[in-house]
Amino acid sequence: MIVVVDERELVTAGYTSLFFREGVPSTGFDPQEFGEWVHSAADSDIDAVEAFLIGQGNGNIVLPRVIRDRSKAPVIAVSDHPSLDSTLAFFDNGADDVVRKPIHPREILARAAAIRRRLEPGSDYTEIGRIRVYSDGRDPEIDGQQFALPRRERRILEYLVANRGRRVSKSQIFNAIYGIFDDDVEENVVESHISKLRKKLRMRLDFDPIDSKRFLGYLIDWS
Repeated sequence: MIVVVDERELVTAGYTSLFFREGVPSTGFDPQEFGEWVHSAADSDIDAVEAFLIGQGNGNIVLPRVIRDRSKAPVIAVSDHPSLDSTLAFFDNGADDVVRKPIHPREILARAAAIRRRLEPGSDYTEIGRIRVYSDGRDPEIDGQQFALPRRERRILEYLVANRGRRVSKSQIFNAIYGIFDDDVEENVVESHISKLRKKLRMRLDFDPIDSKRFLGYLIDWS
């Protein structure tokens, strides 16, 4: 999930819509609401955030420092009218990047992925058995061949692989795919997406690498 902070509702709504088109859940806050949320939110909600996008607002320059107390996710500042002083101030307060509007949401996602790679050195993909999953939005591969998936199923596979060897709940998957503030979608939709994903994996692999246990959740492993 991408969290967008800007005092203008038109801006937060616009970015939320743009990220949704890319298959990435997002939510918007005004600066005051965000300050209250980031201090009080549960760890599981904070952990669901893939990146923070900081826009216009009184006191927004210090928000990266506030975020750092709770999260290691990339913090990207977006400026309508950047200046050297404001750029340096954002960096001094812990921002990972400062960009100028307009900027395409795909570029924001690419920059966030690049920041995560610098924080956690390694390649831009993860392999588990015969499956290779990319972190930049590309379709996964099986045995070196493209394994095209609808965006929700792709993101579920990415999440399971990122947590390989660890069981994750339906709620955790839902929050990662739809965002913690999406009240328009029922959590049970995750079961439908996973059922379709497992069927496709079985067809390509001749077995199902996803293990599910009632009340405990899902796990992908290759043993």
